[in-house]
Amino acid sequence: MTSKKLSFERVFVAGHNGMVGSSVCRLLESFPNVEVLTRSRHELDLTDEYAATAFFREESPDAVIFAAAKVGGIVANNSYPVEFLSDNVKMAVASIQAAYESKVKRFLFLGSTCIYPRMAPQPIQEESLLTSPLEITNEAYALAKIVGLKLCQYYRQQYGAMFHSAMPTNLYGPGDNYHPDHSHVLPALLRRFHEAKDHNLPSVTIWGTGTPRREFLHVDDLARALIHLMQIQTPPDWVNVGTSVDVSILELATQVAETVGYQGRILTDPSKPDGTPRKLTDTTLLRSTGWEPRIKLTEGLKMTYQDFLSRQSAGELRAV
Repeated sequence: MTSKKLSFERVFVAGHNGMVGSSVCRLLESFPNVEVLTRSRHELDLTDEYAATAFFREESPDAVIFAAAKVGGIVANNSYPVEFLSDNVKMAVASIQAAYESKVKRFLFLGSTCIYPRMAPQPIQEESLLTSPLEITNEAYALAKIVGLKLCQYYRQQYGAMFHSAMPTNLYGPGDNYHPDHSHVLPALLRRFHEAKDHNLPSVTIWGTGTPRREFLHVDDLARALIHLMQIQTPPDWVNVGTSVDVSILELATQVAETVGYQGRILTDPSKPDGTPRKLTDTTLLRSTGWEPRIKLTEGLKMTYQDFLSRQSAGELRAV
């Protein structure tokens, strides 16, 4: 069970404006002994190693939760592989190096289960990393995250630094990007079905065959997992974070339609790519340390839709 006291007093949350970072910051507010350090991308360019070094030297955080990343769905990954690889590698290398040089006690790097091979045995265990080819539609992002994960492992192995990583499955929840083309599948579907309901459209077409199976984790469950890992004296080099429960994309679309109240037809478009056929995580390792997810998908969808409506009403939905 999570204690209300952390052994770290100055925690830098990189990417605090994002869905994960903002959830982590909300949770850290419940720890009275913790000072949370944040910087927007305009205040600190983490792809710039000189800027990263200067920040860590001046602020001297004793712990880092690294949730900064350039992220997006299949369309964005296919369209901008150069940026997805180079920007994410630069951020990881500059920040991990700067953290080590400034004697950060704990560095928790956030990756993704897309680091695992396309055809990894299901459910995916941590040992599957680098055993066969990656899914081509998000290869650039996955390669960048593997670099960060391995660099943390090597700093720990070579220098004894307590740098480690967490690999969450597909995330959703408050603060998500609901753009219909440049976001992940769940928030994109939520917005599309909402707009289809508003415009009384007779049908909504989803990409691919609808048969690939995906696992979804509410971001607040991830935040709890990250704080949990920060409290473990000797955590794994990297660990999966998920629910170990999956649904097909068509089943997900049906649940999203029910959540928003859309009653039209749901069609598939097999001419569009499906991505990885199945991606289910084995969470045995994390569960063995005492963590369990709490938020069911049906409950989480309702919470996320309310967040969407609130942000739409306030004019806060992202345009990119």
